[in-house]
Amino acid sequence: MTLRKLGKDPESPSGGSPTVYLDEETDNYLVQGWKVVDPDRLSQMDIPSHETVVEIPRRMVRFFLEVKGD
Repeated sequence: MTLRKLGKDPESPSGGSPTVYLDEETDNYLVQGWKVVDPDRLSQMDIPSHETVVEIPRRMVRFFLEVKGD
């Protein structure tokens, strides 16, 4: 599996998160972000037990290839 780092949040105070990756083998995105634990927000989504939800700021969308046009 080859992961390509597409970008880290340039405004992250620690510089370590969130981060967007592309798995070049599966052509899927992997997103490192803040784990959503707020029950009110989670109750508005239908999340299977084998999945989780992470949050990233809107400014991170620029790292997705379709948006950049690469």
